[in-house]
Amino acid sequence: MRCVLVVLSLYWYSSLCLCELARREILNHLLNASRYDARIAPNYEEDRATNVTLQLYILSINSINEMAMDLSMETFLRQTWVDPRLNYEHLSNFSNLELDQRMMADVWVPDTYFPNEKEAHFHVVTVPNRLLHISRNGTVFYSIRLSLTLTCRMNLYNYPMDEQNCPIYIETYGYTEENVLFNWKSVDAVQVDDVEMPQFYFRKSPAISKCTRTFKYGSEATFTCLSTTLHLQRNIGYYMAQVFVPSILIVILSWVSFWIHVDAIPARISLGVLTVLTITTQSAGIRASLPRVSYIKAIDVWNSACLVFVFTALLEYAYINVQTRRHQKSASKETLLTIQASNPLVLSQGVAPARCIDVRKTIGAREMDYLKRARTIDRVARFAFPISFAIFNITFWIYYMFAHDYQND
Repeated sequence: MRCVLVVLSLYWYSSLCLCELARREILNHLLNASRYDARIAPNYEEDRATNVTLQLYILSINSINEMAMDLSMETFLRQTWVDPRLNYEHLSNFSNLELDQRMMADVWVPDTYFPNEKEAHFHVVTVPNRLLHISRNGTVFYSIRLSLTLTCRMNLYNYPMDEQNCPIYIETYGYTEENVLFNWKSVDAVQVDDVEMPQFYFRKSPAISKCTRTFKYGSEATFTCLSTTLHLQRNIGYYMAQVFVPSILIVILSWVSFWIHVDAIPARISLGVLTVLTITTQSAGIRASLPRVSYIKAIDVWNSACLVFVFTALLEYAYINVQTRRHQKSASKETLLTIQASNPLVLSQGVAPARCIDVRKTIGAREMDYLKRARTIDRVARFAFPISFAIFNITFWIYYMFAHDYQND
């Protein structure tokens, strides 16, 4: 019995060694330079294109920069194709072969690149983040982790209530359609992990499509191309707290001057100038974080309207002040006439004081007219300004929140 157990143990150990040796021998046989050339596409000798299936798995979107018109993201690019030269069904029953990093250079991979990429790098900690598996029928699965900064031409007409459609293009660099064809994976072609962005969220799932790009150098050449579009909606919460609500309060603050007495010149002037400068400073800070586009954005309309309201409130007091100064001139004339009428020299010369009295009455009536006009303007402004600002708000929010978005034209 003991001899039987020893024989079985030796047989099991020898079988394990043979399996490990067979796996290594299969790789040596498949990647032998005499029969496999990694510089040539799998179906190149058969004069037909190699079909490569792609899948994009987005791990995170790190930033979306309006100033530079780009977005930065981290993703897995997964590619699958069939290489008949790597078929080992007749050699072993292993389901797949997992290649080490040092052996991947011996296998042909597509020359995939991103045409709208501005900057990119591979991840190499702690080893290069690449994966390559070979199935029994010669199917190759290749995955690589990338960090990309891609160009995204943004339309800021409705900023900050805007929607952005950022495309991602994937293309072959050297192989034309005669040698390599790209196709999206039939299911879950573009997967998005639980991506959280501070200012955006996904309005709908990414759209995928096929495209072709033709370049002319000597003779025209057509390259296979795939594209996907990320539909992003800006979250307006930050701008409500940092821009819209503060500017509304500043505009309301400028209306306080309508309840301050017309003689309080320092108070009304200081309040008007302070609100104008605050709105101007806020607008300058917003413009500093945006590109210098040639069209008018929603935030420009808002800031300009707020500036008009606070500046108009300041002009209103300027007009009131003019009326007050006219009142002061009238009061000075009346005082002068009173002194002249009570002068004994004037009375002794027989000058009729009745005329002076009539002039005083006329000046007094004009004085009351100036004061009444000034106070009436203040009373009208107390209601006209809030009503006008409310109408502007209703029109602004309805138009930019529900009207047709220019960027979808």
